[in-house]
Amino acid sequence: MPALEIAALWIAFGATHMLLSSVALRPRLVGALGDRAFLGVYSLVALALFVPLVSIYFGNQHAGAHLFYLGGLPGARWVGYALMGAAFALAVAGLARPSPASLSPGRPEPAGALRITRHPVFMAAGIFGVAHLLTASVNASELAFFGGFPLFAVLGSWHQDMRKLASGDDAFLHFHDATPFLPFSKPSQALLGLREDAIPIVIGIGVTFVIRYFHASLFS
Repeated sequence: MPALEIAALWIAFGATHMLLSSVALRPRLVGALGDRAFLGVYSLVALALFVPLVSIYFGNQHAGAHLFYLGGLPGARWVGYALMGAAFALAVAGLARPSPASLSPGRPEPAGALRITRHPVFMAAGIFGVAHLLTASVNASELAFFGGFPLFAVLGSWHQDMRKLASGDDAFLHFHDATPFLPFSKPSQALLGLREDAIPIVIGIGVTFVIRYFHASLFS
């Protein structure tokens, strides 16, 4: 059943992400391989799981029992479009300003997208999944595929926080206490962050319009 295959790959993807970057295992791997080689192995393992996950879904869209369709509700599609704009804006801004919680951290200061959430790239993936569940016709394969994004985003972000807090880094502790976990949960900070990262956020919104324009030809 495609939905079970997709769910299994999501579990393997999340488990390997957290295991390889864990406090117990990562230092030993870095000591044996070096930082660059470790990141290379980490990335290869992620690709080896994520590529078939995506491939299986696109080969089995709308497989399994039909569960629900929310896109016909008043305003649901516009909410979905707004969420997609937020997702791409956070992704671009997060790549431009890496989070100190990530494996390749930036400076531990709350600024730009990090005022919106201290995990902008992870949370962008989560919002992407929620937006599609809100607007797509959801069968079992859609629920397994798109539902995996917000679950992975929340669990992955939580794991990053726990790993960095366990290191005893005072600079990260200050950053952690000064930034929100969930996106836009501190509105006044979020508005300041939007102004500070205006250019990457505008680029992300532009990417949203382009993908929306070509969506039918690329993904249907």
